Amino acid sequence: MGELGLLGANLQGYGCAGVSDVAGALITRAVERVDSGYRSGMSVQSSLVMGGIHEFGSEEQKERYLPDMAKGKLLGAFGLTEPNHGSDPGSMETTAREHPTKKGCYLLKGSKTWITNSPIADVLLVWAKLQETGKIRGFLVDRKDCPAGTLETPKISNKTGLRASITGMIHLEDCPVPKENMFPGVEGLKGPFACLNSARYGISLGVMGALEDCLARARTYALERKQFKGNSLAKYQLIQKKLADAATDISYGVLASIQVGRLKEQGKATPEMISMVKRQNCDRALWNARVLQEIFGGNAVSDEYGIGRHVANLYVTQTYEGQSDIHSLILGRAITGVQAFV
Repeated sequence: MGELGLLGANLQGYGCAGVSDVAGALITRAVERVDSGYRSGMSVQSSLVMGGIHEFGSEEQKERYLPDMAKGKLLGAFGLTEPNHGSDPGSMETTAREHPTKKGCYLLKGSKTWITNSPIADVLLVWAKLQETGKIRGFLVDRKDCPAGTLETPKISNKTGLRASITGMIHLEDCPVPKENMFPGVEGLKGPFACLNSARYGISLGVMGALEDCLARARTYALERKQFKGNSLAKYQLIQKKLADAATDISYGVLASIQVGRLKEQGKATPEMISMVKRQNCDRALWNARVLQEIFGGNAVSDEYGIGRHVANLYVTQTYEGQSDIHSLILGRAITGVQAFV
C-alpha cells in the first residue's frame, strides 16, 4: 500500500499523495471490495494515526513520522477504546502523570483493547487523561523508546470477523513518554473524534465496496446454479429482488458518500453528515450481504464462496468507530437538540 501511495493518500505534504477526500474514500472502496480487514488496517494507519499527526501534531512530529508512515515503513495504531469503555470514551481510565524525577516526561498507565495493528505497530497514538487536570491528551508512544515491561501489545486471536486484520491490546505500565511526543494543540475528545470522523467517512464508502463484491458473487452464483428442471436461480423472482435491493442500496450509498465528501472538501461537511452515511451504509451493507448470502444456501458457509467472510466483516464495520445506535443518538441530538447519551 505504501509503494502504491495509498497510505494517508488525502493528506498534503510529507510524502503523501495529496489526493481529494473523495478520491481517498474511493481507495477504501476498492480495498474493501477485497476484504474489510485490509481496509481497516489501512484506515487506522491513514485516517486515525497519520491524520491525527497531520492535524494535531507538531511540525517535528510530522517530519519524524509521516514520511515513513506514508511509505509503509512505520506502522501506526490508535489507542482509544478501553476494556471498560467502548462507546463512552470520556470515562477512560488510562492516565498520564508527570514523571516524579525526570523533567519533561510523562508516565502512561492503563489498557486499551480492540486496537487494530497494535501487536506490530511501531508508533501508538494513545489518548490518556492527565492525572493533574483530567484533560484528555494525545501521546505518540514510540515502541523503540519504551523500556522493557512498560509496554505490551498482546494479539487478540480467534476472531470471527476481520480475520485479515491484526488486532490486539495496549498495556501501559508507567510507560515513559517525552513531553515532545504529546500533541501540543488539542485537548479533550475533540482530537480523537476528529480522527474518527475522517475514518468514519472512509468506512462509509469502504463498506459499499464489500457489498459490491457480495453482489457480484451472488449474481454469478445465481446465474450458474441450476435448480428445478435445470433453471438457473437467477430466473426466479425472489432471487432477482435480492439482487435489485442490493444494487439500489449500493447506488444510493455511493452517491451519498461522494456528496458528503465533496462537502468535506469545501469545508461544509458536519459530523452529523458523516454519522448519517456511516450508519446508513454500514447497516445496509450488512443487511444486504446477509440477504444475498441466502442465495448460496448451505454453500454460503464455505470459504470457497467468500460471501460469509464479507458478512462477518460487515458486522464489525457496523459496530466499530461508533456503533449504529450511537450514530442514531448523534443524529437524534442534531434533530431535537436533546442529549440522549446521559
